[in-house]
Amino acid sequence: MKYMILFVLHDTTKLSQVLNKWEEAGVSGVTVFASTGIGRLKAADMLREDLPLMPSLEDLIETPERFNRTLMTLVENDEMIDRVVEATEEVVGKLNDPYTGILAVLPLSRVYGLVQHNGS
Repeated sequence: MKYMILFVLHDTTKLSQVLNKWEEAGVSGVTVFASTGIGRLKAADMLREDLPLMPSLEDLIETPERFNRTLMTLVENDEMIDRVVEATEEVVGKLNDPYTGILAVLPLSRVYGLVQHNGS
């Protein structure tokens, strides 16, 4: 079975360190995208009356500093999950501490489009 790990990194200055640690842990690929949560929007007093009914992120965000980074990767087993969690906590601290990030693991019943390299 494959698993998807999603990690919302709070401190974007630690992105390179997290990516390096994940690579050292054996992660072969990571997708990174900018994201934001309602807490950051409220903290920045960015919920406005003038927004469209279905606003885009550009409508909501005034500066890039308001973004988190969300990392997504696929792993094969519980051992890799544990290695990724440990690697993440080496950089950001314990994930249960405030302002570190949120990490979730999702089991995947089917995955299409993965390229197999050298029989792996």
